[in-house]
Amino acid sequence: MKNPITILVVEDEMIIAAKISLRLTNLGYEVTGLVPRGEEALMHIEQNAPDIVLLDINLKGDIDGIQTAEAINASGRKCVIIYLTANADEVTFNKAKTTRPFAFLSKPVQALELQRTLELTVEQILKEREIEESDANVAIESQADFLNDRIFVKHKNRMVKIFVSDILYLEADRSYCQIVTKEDEFTLSVPLKNVEDKLSKSLFMRIHRSYLVNIKAIDEMTDHHVYIASKPIPINSSAKEDLLKRLQRV
Repeated sequence: MKNPITILVVEDEMIIAAKISLRLTNLGYEVTGLVPRGEEALMHIEQNAPDIVLLDINLKGDIDGIQTAEAINASGRKCVIIYLTANADEVTFNKAKTTRPFAFLSKPVQALELQRTLELTVEQILKEREIEESDANVAIESQADFLNDRIFVKHKNRMVKIFVSDILYLEADRSYCQIVTKEDEFTLSVPLKNVEDKLSKSLFMRIHRSYLVNIKAIDEMTDHHVYIASKPIPINSSAKEDLLKRLQRV
């Protein structure tokens, strides 16, 4: 059975990366990519938003693994970091700890250690999601009233009507959700997933972890973005084919 968790492997020794990727696939995880540099990892995370990043501490290139983790944290992306290290000294280890990784795995990575570490990580991720969704379901009822073709949203101490067809896209910002229309923007203090569940699946599509778009509002599509009202919105590679099919039916 396929695991709902996605993983990015950031390792500059591609033979090691390929072995780890094969093990992950055999365990049922979806590997979103194998990249050798921190700079590439940040671009990949922006496009694909993996749940877990297996990150080599001693990456070659302009930024090492610790600097990559710092950039991930600064971006606000909710990626769990697990470091891969051959022989981290005490100074490196203490510096790496400041980036709040979930675990450290020694290279060469042992299959059983990898499996058990990931099982513990996934359990924690799913537990946090369950708590967030439960809290958000309670919160959303006090902030918005969803009807068939419109939403009444709490905005500046009053309830404002938004026609669903006027929504261009919705953007996630950590535990908040931004609703963008042709004329205005509205913020809900609930995750995007909870609002997504209440909107029409035929009209709205999640093309990126941080974006839910109104398919009819899309003006243009490239390899990595769609454009709505001149705003570039990233699209996951896994969503492109489905989106193309749906655009043809609009």
